[in-house]
Amino acid sequence: MAINIADFVEHSIDLNPDRVALLDSDRAVTFGQLEERANRLAHYLRDRGVKPGDKVGIYSRNTIEAIEAMVAIFKARAVMVNVNYRYVENELKYIFENSDMAALIVERRYVDRVAHVAPKTPQLQTIVVVEDGTTENDVDACSAADCVAVEYEKAMSAGSPERDFEERSPDDIFMLYTGGTTGMPKGVMWRHEDWWRVLGGGVNFVTGEIVEDEWELAKVGAANPAMVRFPIPPMIHGGSQSAVFHSLFGGGTLVMHPEFDGHEVWQVIDKHKINLIFITGDAMARPMIDALLEGNPATGEPYDLSSLYVIASSAALFSPALKEQFLELLPNRMLTDSIGSSETGFGGLSLITKGFEHSGGPRVKIDAATVVIDDAGVPVVPGSGQVGLLARHGHIPLGYYKDEAKTAETFKTLGGVRYSIPGDYATVEEDGTVIMLGRGSVSINSGGEKIYPEEVEGAIKSHPDVFDALVVGVPDERWGQRVAAVIAVRPGSAPSLNAIVNAARKDIAGYKVPRSVWFVDAIARNPAGKPNYKWANEQVASREADDHYTNGNA
Repeated sequence: MAINIADFVEHSIDLNPDRVALLDSDRAVTFGQLEERANRLAHYLRDRGVKPGDKVGIYSRNTIEAIEAMVAIFKARAVMVNVNYRYVENELKYIFENSDMAALIVERRYVDRVAHVAPKTPQLQTIVVVEDGTTENDVDACSAADCVAVEYEKAMSAGSPERDFEERSPDDIFMLYTGGTTGMPKGVMWRHEDWWRVLGGGVNFVTGEIVEDEWELAKVGAANPAMVRFPIPPMIHGGSQSAVFHSLFGGGTLVMHPEFDGHEVWQVIDKHKINLIFITGDAMARPMIDALLEGNPATGEPYDLSSLYVIASSAALFSPALKEQFLELLPNRMLTDSIGSSETGFGGLSLITKGFEHSGGPRVKIDAATVVIDDAGVPVVPGSGQVGLLARHGHIPLGYYKDEAKTAETFKTLGGVRYSIPGDYATVEEDGTVIMLGRGSVSINSGGEKIYPEEVEGAIKSHPDVFDALVVGVPDERWGQRVAAVIAVRPGSAPSLNAIVNAARKDIAGYKVPRSVWFVDAIARNPAGKPNYKWANEQVASREADDHYTNGNA
């Protein structure tokens, strides 16, 4: 059984050559065309000296070329490196060096940054530049000795269209660089087989049964109409990458759109008759809801969303108030909220229905390989209220690339079982469902009570004037730390902290509510919508609070 990402894509290509695999605003690429173009790019990389195991970066927004490049990299048995397109030069230099990047596929709009970094990273020998409508940056961005820069289509035309690669291995590496929210980004190394068993469809997500036939996903896809998926977060996000390969493995159609805008999301759904969208929590949900309420600005009419039946969110806080609005505005759709991380992959899912119980953090049914454990590795007792760490066993990553110390911290053997424990705290309810509390590295200790920011953020956003918020701890003489919030409100509104607190107390205990607030124009998040707590702490440290809540700490 060939358990390799490239093999699974090729199975679908062989069964669905004439079906549309990729769409954008004005282009369509069939599976057969994807095969030829990915083969050509893979052969070009091989001809440039890229060997199995070498690292190839993708520095791009969500484009058809980015997906072609992903497939080509795996066909060549190289290792893909996701490059955050908002990185500045020192961050680029770090990831180029840390990953030992040998080649880079980059949109032209980012070439000027690469031009300043490439001479300092001589191991980067090949730069392939994707045309994106911009003209100001010279393709010849690399002045380092022996480095070649070439336009994407020229590289494509130089490579062979044949599928004549050697046999691939389930031990080939799928690497995902973390967002770096608690330090510098780290490359999480998954074996292809382990990644497929957790995120790629190698296990039935409902029953937990192992998929035995490597052709099953392609066969089921070929026997059914193509599902049209729209992964909205950038491809630097592991969830979007998973959505891409789910579609490719199953003969589906993927819609690519390079920028995020609330109205544009609904316009794309309307135009391409999309069935499933993937978002990352509030950062995308809030602008989308506002646009949905406004309707199509071109026609003044509501959007036609009759094709849409699944809205899936993962990897970022999806507040109860926003879930309720989606259910009200888009009835009879399936709304899901799932948990996971770069280090664990998929961990559990909740199906959100009208009248769902608010619990602050996401409440999910975890899968069979995920547990909540104490410090000794013992599962916490359901209904006990004990806070434990979310852990996954079985098919988990090998560790972090070139970081043995951090690998030892996150991947531990307890009671003879090897776990991935990235630091997410949770409790287990009597019915076995899990309530996620958030990452321990950003938790707040107030009077000996641990408070998890995501739970408080979800409660704060129940106030209708709060557009977005991040919660941090600030020093307090009496309690050690007190809860503080950095809040962006809707234009023209000016809610008091007391009003925000009163709304939040409907969902969380009094000791968890914020005591101070800093109002800002916008909340800083990474391109995938994940919170930037470092920025929030800088806001708190740089100026006085705008408001104070003084009714005690209980």
